[in-house]
Amino acid sequence: MSNYKCIKCGCEEYETDQFQATGGSFSKILDIQNKKFITVSCRKCGYTELYKSNTTAEMNILDFLTR
Repeated sequence: MSNYKCIKCGCEEYETDQFQATGGSFSKILDIQNKKFITVSCRKCGYTELYKSNTTAEMNILDFLTR
């Protein structure tokens, strides 16, 4: 993302991170985090954009087994 520019303040510096969340009712009951998101945050004002990322069945099983 060498051409990133915050749409709120115009800053060109950013940081990225990721997080996982549960999806539908079945995954909530078993606390399986089957939704993965990438975040891009402006370093100046903190405005954050979320991008959905793909998760694999293997990652979902591993998450379930490690709980």
